Amino acid sequence: MQIQNVLQQMRQLTQANGVENTNAAQQTREPQRVGGADFQNVLTESLRGVNQVQQQATDLQTRFELGDDNVSLPQVMTAMSKSSIAFEATNQVRNRLLTAYQEIMRMQV
Repeated sequence: MQIQNVLQQMRQLTQANGVENTNAAQQTREPQRVGGADFQNVLTESLRGVNQVQQQATDLQTRFELGDDNVSLPQVMTAMSKSSIAFEATNQVRNRLLTAYQEIMRMQV
């Protein structure tokens, strides 16, 4: 996967999970940056979204284990799969960012 695709999916994930985007509020206070959104905010919101997905999966798992009739095994498995995919995507982005940072540090000035 290309890093842009992963970042786009992470943005969609955070928006789908109801994580509010503070980027618009900050853009009114800060001058417009070249290249669009503030990377730090996008990354922070994406990580919050992944954390929220993981917490929801853990909550469903706990409720299922305690015998909640409103939670089925397929719901738990789907939530855990989403959580796993979100974490793996985040890990891949981290690896790509680390590689890019290392390449920049090796550049001669």
